[in-house]
Amino acid sequence: MLIKNASILLGKELDFIPNTNIKIQDQRFKRIQPNIGASSQEESIDCEGLLLIPGFVNCHTHIGDSIAKDVTLNSSVNQRIHPVSGIKPKILKNTDKKYLASFMKNSCYSMLNKGITTFVDFREGGIEGVLLLKQVLSEFPLRSIILGRLEYYQDSIEIKKNVPLPRNKIDELTELLKKCDGIGISGANENSSSVLNYYSGTPKIRAIHSSETKHSVSMSKNITGKSEAIRALNMKPHFLVHMTHASSGDIHAATKRTRGIVICPRANAALAEGIPDIELMNKAGCTIALGTDNVMINSPDMFREMDYLWKVTMGIHKKRINPKEILKMATVNGGKILRKDIGVIENGKFADCIFIDKHALDLEPMHNPHASIVHRASESAIRAVMIGGKIVHGKI
Repeated sequence: MLIKNASILLGKELDFIPNTNIKIQDQRFKRIQPNIGASSQEESIDCEGLLLIPGFVNCHTHIGDSIAKDVTLNSSVNQRIHPVSGIKPKILKNTDKKYLASFMKNSCYSMLNKGITTFVDFREGGIEGVLLLKQVLSEFPLRSIILGRLEYYQDSIEIKKNVPLPRNKIDELTELLKKCDGIGISGANENSSSVLNYYSGTPKIRAIHSSETKHSVSMSKNITGKSEAIRALNMKPHFLVHMTHASSGDIHAATKRTRGIVICPRANAALAEGIPDIELMNKAGCTIALGTDNVMINSPDMFREMDYLWKVTMGIHKKRINPKEILKMATVNGGKILRKDIGVIENGKFADCIFIDKHALDLEPMHNPHASIVHRASESAIRAVMIGGKIVHGKI
């Protein structure tokens, strides 16, 4: 396939190129330069008036709770999403799987329509939960990273006694990892150091929630005398999620010992927990990626996530932030943290991209492409979405 006359955001720095051609072959970007000719048997698409940006990489979701949108809106964080006592796990456990699957499919359609080409799901429900999501995804071209979880949570007494992972759970974990891309753990406060250390030896992607709430941070110190983030690092995670209430020391430690931090600002704000301090993370040299978190709390919309994070952070710190850095969090940085060939338009990467109409009502005239995408663009500006060199939504 040859894409002609397109504007693009090129490479890891999302450099704006006003007009170029792109050859796509074997699902990847093969050549990017002006004046590439199409072969006689090659499909050619004229993209005059369109801006190609990398497909969004949504690095943290829970689409299993799509059935519970805005349930218990005024409840506390623990009342809503605690893995043991919260409303969410009870709903997931007691809902017919076919019914649950239908709403998960809705979330997949929603992500596809909004330009999300890859998502990372922390999947509850053990092996059964992973298999249900894989069944749903069999109908979609979306790229997915499924991080499974044992339904095993320890209390404070077991954590203080450093109770290890039971033999039957070790066997279950072995089987779980055969079915998914890694593990996504609820948090350090539900696991002893022994269990976290055991997880650290698992061979696939490891990730864990950390320092999402003030309560979880204080709980860790009360139970163990250590910060929640430092305990989470015992798992040797490839990335941490949230870090909304992490200290400067926690963030520096995470920067040195992980690939990065995935933040979910709209979800944190919706739970009345504030938002992550990206200025502090940037000063530490941390790679930051974006996620939309629980569908019961948020729509899976990276446009809204970027817009919210950019403006609220500037409002709080009273300092300008380059919108390009926010856009990188939604694209380039996700690919970097996951170590996948995604999130970037450059030779050799997967041809996952979004075709934005530069003449859309909210975008024209587009004087600053990065700012336009971050705080003016929406689903309505998308002409088409491509995954692996195929148009999977819309048309050109």
